[in-house]
Amino acid sequence: MLHCIAIDDEPIALNIIRAHAEKVTFLKLEAVFASATEALVYVQQQKVDLVFLDINMPDLSGIEFAKITGANSKIIFTTAYPEYAVQGFELAATDYLLKPISFARFLLASTRVQEQLNLTTAGSQPALDNFLYLKDGYNMVRINLDELLYIKADDNYLTFYEPQRRIVTRMRLSEAIKKLSRKPFLRVHKSYIVSLSKIEKIERHQLVIAAMPIPVSGNYRQELWQRLALS
Repeated sequence: MLHCIAIDDEPIALNIIRAHAEKVTFLKLEAVFASATEALVYVQQQKVDLVFLDINMPDLSGIEFAKITGANSKIIFTTAYPEYAVQGFELAATDYLLKPISFARFLLASTRVQEQLNLTTAGSQPALDNFLYLKDGYNMVRINLDELLYIKADDNYLTFYEPQRRIVTRMRLSEAIKKLSRKPFLRVHKSYIVSLSKIEKIERHQLVIAAMPIPVSGNYRQELWQRLALS
């Protein structure tokens, strides 16, 4: 469970965050603040995992708040002004939500925070089973699962996509699903398996990973939402 707060001088914006947070099972919205200075006192006294933080506020800006609190909490900036994005990411914000905030985008950003905190809790040593060896011609090639973006099927061959390379191997998608069954991967189409942590955007009939649109079939959509909410 992630203990979070929201800071925004607009009551409507706070109500939207409150409504979104109620739908996410791993979030507990402990408090909301219209004043960043009041919230500053709270975070100095209470453990807060995540702050949904507006940037343009009158008493203390979100940028200033983030600089003061440092790395004590994860930050997701919320604002109507996209020009603040660079400053936000310079402060190592986990994500940046542009108003009006959709639930799909809110859920995706929250899931990223949860995955980051889970990795930190697990320790810095990589899991011994966090890789696969694939046959590539006469060679065996290692795939690091934390770098894997998605898998595409073409008849009896699969293409494993990483940011800087792709590996083609003779394998059925059903075999890959078994190998990845306990990992944060999900089949979203008859020809695609995706890494949940690499999803950049979810649209009506597709999602986007590394600027690549990937179709989402109707019979997989419900499981996608469940995995994003519970992973």
